[in-house]
Amino acid sequence: MEFIDVIRFERKDGNTDFNWIESHINEIVDLNDIIIKKRVLYIVELDELGQSDRVNAYLKEAIFQYHKSELLPFEGQVAALIVRSESELYTKSFAKKFMFHLNQLGCEFIGHPLVERVIDGKNFRTWSKATGEPIEVVEKEQILKLISRLGSYETIRRSKIKLLVLHAGHKDTSNTLMYWERIKEKLNHDLIQIDELHVEEGKISDCYGCSFETCMYYAKEKACFYGGFVVEDLYPKIEQADIVLWICPNYNDAISAKLMAVINRLTALYRSMNFYDKYLLSIVVSGNSGNDSVAMQLLGALCINKGFRLPSQFAAMAIANEPGDILCVEDLNERVERYVNSVHKLTNNFMTKK
Repeated sequence: MEFIDVIRFERKDGNTDFNWIESHINEIVDLNDIIIKKRVLYIVELDELGQSDRVNAYLKEAIFQYHKSELLPFEGQVAALIVRSESELYTKSFAKKFMFHLNQLGCEFIGHPLVERVIDGKNFRTWSKATGEPIEVVEKEQILKLISRLGSYETIRRSKIKLLVLHAGHKDTSNTLMYWERIKEKLNHDLIQIDELHVEEGKISDCYGCSFETCMYYAKEKACFYGGFVVEDLYPKIEQADIVLWICPNYNDAISAKLMAVINRLTALYRSMNFYDKYLLSIVVSGNSGNDSVAMQLLGALCINKGFRLPSQFAAMAIANEPGDILCVEDLNERVERYVNSVHKLTNNFMTKK
């Protein structure tokens, strides 16, 4: 198991005892040490507004260092987090925003990186009921599992990388697909095997919400009651992929309905396997604003909930309104180059000799 550093952002008036965690962690670091190069467990207690002044100060200092040195302050860091709220709200929204900022500054996250606790541990009630254990025991078990997965997290080894690209647009008019085409041109096709899957109208319907028992029954065969495109095309390609890249135009500050249906329909496959060895990438384009909203929706649904790995700077983003506007973005070439370098750095990390 790798060394794990712990960074705690506790409330001054907080009464939570996190000290027991330290007996399971190899090393505790000074909060003022911004640049950390190993496994990191962040522990955050939220205030009444679902925020943390200490986290804000930490991120501002990291951004200051980035602008000063042009070096990503969290590059090489692999993280997970524990978030506690004294209300029923904010744990997920805070976690997504915190992860987004850290990721933009170079941090990578394991799949299922979050253990959250709302007031009175209400979010653990289902687990407690299923296991017959007290809420406090369930929470501790979840934290210990998180620590174990973080400490044992390893780079994937492959001789060739399989990249699956999911989209629901049309190349003639989609700025997001045009952005992808520019990126694709620069990728090393000798090392990366690219497979594009168009989620067409009429081929995908949203999850109908079968009973848990029905879903589990079909999941044993990596199937879904409703079959079709999802079972015949989508599931096998997801299962084989090392990286899944989502092409996401901004629709009302969210991903498209068809791609959201894909995420929802992944549940049956998710019940039969985990996605801990798969990376999440994305290209997001907005007409005016909201790229961060779409990116955070993706990392929430696919990294926090479904368990995909989140590599450093997972999302390439831009603003382009009219069809073709993406090609007029002043620094498009620099954006493409940065993202391609980021993808190549990721793929080079888990390549082995043929």
